[in-house]
Amino acid sequence: MNTIMRKSVLGIAGLAFAGGIAGGPIAAHAATPAVDAKPVAVVQTDKVDKGKLIPHGTQGAQSRIDLNDEQTANVKAIIAATKKSGMDERAAVISIATSLQESKLENLGHLGDRNDHDSLGLFQQRPSSGWGTPEQITDPIYSTQAFLKGLKQVDGWQDMPLTEAAQTVQVSAYPDAYAQWEQQAADLVAQHWNS
Repeated sequence: MNTIMRKSVLGIAGLAFAGGIAGGPIAAHAATPAVDAKPVAVVQTDKVDKGKLIPHGTQGAQSRIDLNDEQTANVKAIIAATKKSGMDERAAVISIATSLQESKLENLGHLGDRNDHDSLGLFQQRPSSGWGTPEQITDPIYSTQAFLKGLKQVDGWQDMPLTEAAQTVQVSAYPDAYAQWEQQAADLVAQHWNS
């Protein structure tokens, strides 16, 4: 019996004994030689594959902001909506980076004179452009699902650089601005995808 197998068997036997389900008398284990136990690496299977989060590498200089509780809750809402839409971690990265650019992950109401037309919510979606009602657009789950519905309609979005995928959905006057948030978005997905 090899050393790894012996350690496994001894570990299971020890657990069974400690749990009160010993398979035989204590004396039966006395003849077993002591084994030099070493820690075994634990592999966690629910970790996010970071290579999948940024498959093309980041483009250009990256920006980063500190998030408050509301912004973190919006990150979690975007991730929940992404999962509910049956989409993967890359879709969440694109969604979060887009929201970081559009609203800094703040659920924006009407901004008065500073408002870009009638843009609202995490993604600055416009009721007049068919994104939904103001109430819908300011619901983080709804607005994310609306964004993801648009993303699903982009042929090959999975293989595009983030800024192209986001721009195809958003049609922004600043199409390259989304790229600066890719690293922070990927970090947030890695941190919150399984939480």
